[in-house]
Amino acid sequence: MRTPHKQILSLFLVGRYNAFSGASSRQLTGTENRMKATPLSPSPSCPPTWTIALALGLVYLSWGTTYFAIRAGVHTYHLPPALFGGTRVCLAGILLLAFLRLRGETIRLPRGEILTSGLGGLLLFVGGNGFINVAMDSVASSVAAILVSSTPLWLALMETLWPGGEKLATRGWLGLVMGMGGVLLLLAPRLDDPADFLRDLGPLFVLCSTCAWALGSLVLRHRKRTGSHLTAAAYQMVLGGGALSIIGIGFGEGSHLTAERLTFGAIGTFVYLLVVGSLIGFVAFNWLLGHVPAALVGTYAYVNPLVAILIGWLLGGEDLTAEMIGGMVIILLGVALVRGAVLQPRPALETAALQDQSAYRETRLDII
Repeated sequence: MRTPHKQILSLFLVGRYNAFSGASSRQLTGTENRMKATPLSPSPSCPPTWTIALALGLVYLSWGTTYFAIRAGVHTYHLPPALFGGTRVCLAGILLLAFLRLRGETIRLPRGEILTSGLGGLLLFVGGNGFINVAMDSVASSVAAILVSSTPLWLALMETLWPGGEKLATRGWLGLVMGMGGVLLLLAPRLDDPADFLRDLGPLFVLCSTCAWALGSLVLRHRKRTGSHLTAAAYQMVLGGGALSIIGIGFGEGSHLTAERLTFGAIGTFVYLLVVGSLIGFVAFNWLLGHVPAALVGTYAYVNPLVAILIGWLLGGEDLTAEMIGGMVIILLGVALVRGAVLQPRPALETAALQDQSAYRETRLDII
């Protein structure tokens, strides 16, 4: 059995992409219906209510503030977006591989799994991480958080179209239409002026990020796996984060890392995302999964956009408009309908997730 300090360290090394809100709901979808029936009532194994509230608060605050931190990195401190995101992810993957090797575990994967890990890493980190980092230079953190909350909608649509994938019931399709309507409402001010929309592709990049993240999650979900979850996660981070870093160097971002830009604030932003988003948020998230129903843990997908809006308004002076509030409410209502509307679940996948749930907890790839 893994000792607590080793578990915490492994969770830190895996890290958290976050902010990409909707990701835990994507992984919880298969098990949520079975787990949500577990009563959250006092019992010998149930921790005190205040510890649950504290852990939830840590998840909400740490992951809800990552959007503002990313925008501060690429917009305020002008850090090159690809290197800013890629080096963080690649470093986490390298440290995870080293940690696994020191524990005496194998860091080898079958050749086929390395290929699928590479493909998944490219989609998640080059596509998902890269697009969101580029977009945050021109998109307010609150708007980005709301758009990212639509990720489960894209995932549900792709899953429905995937051969042998889970099919949505009528309520799920209603949720998809509703959620897409919320996205259009959020973008309505820009759509009024097509020329302005084309001049600033930031919102479109955020949507590309959500689609890349959804497709990457789907590819990894349907892959055949025989190796370790942690090892696969490490390779995804190393390959995806490394590729994003190489792309940044290819675009000349290395010349932007001057001493003048590596200020205390810039370094602090990098460390904040790594420590707070990866360590505090993810450890709290995994602790909650082991003590409360998954449906309660999944509430962070709905709370994080609220936190991001509040932080952006208070600290960044970002505008708070009727389109933002309305779009967020409609998107989250659509996500709620989609999450509970799977018509034809895949028992084999669901059973595998339940049997190896602890491994899923430690291989979260939601790292911004």
